[in-house]
Amino acid sequence: MSKFWSDKIKEIEPYTPGEQPKDKKYIKLNTNENPYPPSAKVIGKIESMNLEDLKLYPDPDVTELRKVIAEYFSNKINDEITHKQVFIGNGSDEILAFIFMTFFNAGDKVYYPDITYSFYPVYADLFNVKEIKIPLNDNFEIEIQKYFGLDGHIIITNPNAPTSIALKLDEIEEIVKNNSNQLIIIDEAYVDFGAESAVKLINKYDNILVVQTFSKSRSMAGIRLGYALGCESIIEGLNRLKFSFNSYTIDRISIEAGIESFKDNEYFEKTNAKIIQTREKTSEKLKKLGFKVLNSSANFIFISHKDIYAGDLYKELKENGVLVRYFSKDRIDNYLRVTIGTDEEMGIFIEKLEEIIFQREKFWFEDLYQWLISASAFYFDKGKFNAPC
Repeated sequence: MSKFWSDKIKEIEPYTPGEQPKDKKYIKLNTNENPYPPSAKVIGKIESMNLEDLKLYPDPDVTELRKVIAEYFSNKINDEITHKQVFIGNGSDEILAFIFMTFFNAGDKVYYPDITYSFYPVYADLFNVKEIKIPLNDNFEIEIQKYFGLDGHIIITNPNAPTSIALKLDEIEEIVKNNSNQLIIIDEAYVDFGAESAVKLINKYDNILVVQTFSKSRSMAGIRLGYALGCESIIEGLNRLKFSFNSYTIDRISIEAGIESFKDNEYFEKTNAKIIQTREKTSEKLKKLGFKVLNSSANFIFISHKDIYAGDLYKELKENGVLVRYFSKDRIDNYLRVTIGTDEEMGIFIEKLEEIIFQREKFWFEDLYQWLISASAFYFDKGKFNAPC
């Protein structure tokens, strides 16, 4: 600790990202990265770029990328979206931080589920916003009636993380309609794996802001790109903050990579479909091994074994070269979050689980056998049994 730290920095508890180990090679199923590479068009564009242009600043308005995203969603929802309704940030996490600074005054209330993305409490603390957590039900589902008529802004991750469960679009719309004086932020980092985007609502309501990322479904976690969509006045507020903070949040390479990613929709849809297919196959195999698997609309699953404590399973998997995510938190400390990898990676994951379960069952039967031998010897010694003639 430095004597120059501010009081806030002294007291803050920073967010802890998923492990990125360098000591050995693991099958990484812990940080929800896409198991497939970016589109070949993205890679080709980066390789063909004139790197001498890096001496020049990038476009501070990121206009071309905003136009491409606006055109993509206009076609997808069959309703016109302009580039003025699109904000680009250095990853969706940065955008969420910008949202706290742009729309929340110190002392304001913000509502979100008690089990959700771990960054929200950090931001609430950092920006002096009062967080109010609304409990999920016993099935880890959001009960939308609890979000009606609130006196503060609302953040909902959809599908939720780490539970993987999604709200339907009409449920999100009910929350938006019943909070007309509050901003509703829908964090859609995982929406492309089985949920329906709330982008359809941004022309209908002026109190919704949808945040998405390139990190998951577009295989670009290493680039750091995110975007938000909403009405023009909301986006204008984010830009006012950005240009008061850093005019050049997005570099030239990231801009070009982002544009090419949105142009290659065929690859985008193909890889997402593969992940969904692998998720469903893996979920069925896990259920046969005694796991409870929540109904996932994300590129990860949330699982709990009927006999083996999740914390122990996490350690044993790591010892066997497989990394998953474990949260030592109330209500979810007996669950693991498992990112969906390739078919091959998930096959190895299942094999390691089978080995762990088999070894535990073997030890259990051996212990039971030894106990029976000991018990029999005790009773014979005490004359409880008479040997047959």
